[in-house]
Amino acid sequence: QVQLVESGGGLVQAGGSLRLSCAASGRTVRSYRMGWFRQAPGKEREFVAAIRWTGSLTFYVDSVKGRFTISIDNAKNTVYLQMNSLKPEDTAVYYCAAGTGWGQITAQYWGQGTQVTVSS
Repeated sequence: QVQLVESGGGLVQAGGSLRLSCAASGRTVRSYRMGWFRQAPGKEREFVAAIRWTGSLTFYVDSVKGRFTISIDNAKNTVYLQMNSLKPEDTAVYYCAAGTGWGQITAQYWGQGTQVTVSS
């Protein structure tokens, strides 16, 4: 089993920044690739970014490239999503995920989600 707990969401003005954190635990957590997804109101959940535990490889959806950075702290078993230059269309519930595959990973485990709201 894998447990994922997100934190760091909130309300921010357009152009601002937020950093999301995901504390990961579980005996098998290191066998999964880690990622972030988001779900805006009335829309399907979409992939945002992924990273391997080595931190050497990352992958992003085109809409966040150059603005978001995914990183990992192996000592703390924590995955981060630094979000800069936020836009109102980034407003969504953001979910941490542990999954398989690469690129847009296929999530096997989900966190509870954290709300990010970007005002214009």
